Parts: sequence; structure tokens; C-alpha cells
Amino acid sequence: MSAALTTKVLTESEFPAWDALVATSAQGSPYGTTPYLNALCEATGGTFRILAAARGNDLVGGVALFEQRQGSLTRVTPRPLLYYNGLVLCESTSKYPSLATAKVLEASSAIEAQISSSRYERAVLKHHWSLLDARTFMAQGWAVRPGYSYLVSISDMEAAWQRVEQNLRRLVRRSSQQGIRFTDDDDFASFFRLHAAGVARKGMPLYLPEDRFSRFIRRLGEQGLCRIYHARLPTGQSISAQIVLTGKSPVSHSVCAAADPEHLNTGATAFLRWKVFEAQSALGYGGNDLTDAALNPVTHFKSQLGGELKLCLICEKTFEPEHWARKLASRWRAKVGRAGR
Repeated sequence: MSAALTTKVLTESEFPAWDALVATSAQGSPYGTTPYLNALCEATGGTFRILAAARGNDLVGGVALFEQRQGSLTRVTPRPLLYYNGLVLCESTSKYPSLATAKVLEASSAIEAQISSSRYERAVLKHHWSLLDARTFMAQGWAVRPGYSYLVSISDMEAAWQRVEQNLRRLVRRSSQQGIRFTDDDDFASFFRLHAAGVARKGMPLYLPEDRFSRFIRRLGEQGLCRIYHARLPTGQSISAQIVLTGKSPVSHSVCAAADPEHLNTGATAFLRWKVFEAQSALGYGGNDLTDAALNPVTHFKSQLGGELKLCLICEKTFEPEHWARKLASRWRAKVGRAGR
């Protein structure tokens, strides 16, 4: 008979076991690893907890809860540079779909119950596209809505090239002929120059102030969790730049890209995207997640790169103080009942 499923908040000594689960899970990504979350919390002033479900000493799933405080209230939500923050589950070894589904429902139910009793004012979980069963959240009153991203398969680069639209392939070739160079380096300053100018043109806020953004990327780079790529003129000037999250999962994530509007007609952005695919494939990654597919011109450009549209489930719930009181009262009654028995 298997041990009962329990939930707990992991201690720092248990983080290596969690990171090992993230590395092997279909839902695993750099966003869920403790080194990444430590760096993000340092840059943003947030905090994080790892809430895990375990059977005996073995972790079977969990969720990395990045917490942001506003006065006395605490929220768990995605944010720029934290695209996925949903469940991470152990892969089932059963050959029966019914048993595999039962394990997913058991783990997700236990994790949902623990989140709901954690005194958060609001929680928004954006699950990885490999998790498509949100019934336990829906049953507990969470609102569930779709999100989207594009995944580009880069395990076979010849096949990947054929999926890229002809016009973009022409731009890639033209950039090479014009002497545009591809570099993989730690030149954050050039990236930030393009990034800051781009968000200003669009009237959007910066992902992070320059000093904190720079420290964040440097920390990730030291731990093998990101790379900075550039498309450069023959003079060395960066005219397009991209930050890619890496790690032990088989899919890398392009999280931030920027370009110089004066050089868009060179095709440098298409050139850079393709060269990033080549570089990531050479490092052993089987796919590159292009991060988000909301309807806009950038998403149209992403679709031309030959990716597959992926559906992500977003679960959201706002908790009222009365809800916490009922949860605490229920826990107290259960403890009293156990003591009586």
C-alpha cells in the first residue's frame, strides 16, 4: 500500500530535490528553479516559497509561489520575466491513462487546498502548456482562462528552416550577405539600450530598472540560466538583441527581445532569431518557447518563425477574509476531532 500524499513548504535543504524534479518534469522550466527565483526576488524585492506534494520522502509535484506584497496583502501572480508559475508534476510511470490522470488530480487537489489556505489575497497561476487538466481548480471556484505561446522545435534544424516563412528566410540570408554578425556575449548594456528605447516607444514600463536588471542577468549567467545574443553591424554596434533563459529542461525560453528601429530593414531581427535557434540547438535544446502569443504585430512575426501555437491554462482566484476564517476553523475542527479519537 502506498504512503498517503502530504503537502509541505520546502526548507532550503530540500531545494535540490525540488530542482531535480523541475529538471525532469514536462512542466519544468528555468522559472521554477530555486536559483532563478532567488535572483528574481533579489531584483524585485519579492519572496518565494516552494509548496510541494510528497509521498513519503518522494516529491510528486508542487508549485513555486513567487509572492509580492502590497501593504498587508500578499499576491501570487506571474510578471515580466516570470511567464510560467504553475504546477510542476512528476511524470507518471503507469501505462494506464486512468491511473496517470488520477495521480495528476490527487496532486493538484492537494496543492490547490494548500494554496487556498495560505492567506493570499489573490493567486494567479499560469500553467505550462504541457498541463491541460485544471478541473481541480475549477471545482474549487477558480476562474480558468486560456493563454498562448509559440514553441519552435529546433531538434532538427533542416526541418525547422523549412517551417520558417520564405520572406523571413530571405531576410536571414540578406543580413548575412550585408555582414551582420551574430554574437553570444555578456554585453547587457547594449541590450538594455535597445530594450529601454523600445518600451519607451510603446509606452510600456521597464521590466526592471537598469541596475537591478543587470545584476539579475549577471547572476543568471553565472549559474548557466541565461544567455545574451546580439545581431551586430560590421562596426560592432548591436542593432538587435535577445535574452534567452536556459537550464536543465529540454526547452529554452526567449524572454526579452529588442531592436533598433533605424535598422529594421536590414532583417537583423529575423537573422538573430534564426541564429538563436541554431545556437540553442547546438547546446542540446529541443525547443525554444517564444514567450506569449497575444494578438499583436510581434506575435504575427513569431508565427512566421514556424512555431506551434500552445495553449496555457491560467487559473485565478481572489480570496476573501471569510474564506481564510472558514479554512482555519475547518483545520481546528479536524485537529480537535483527531485529538478526541
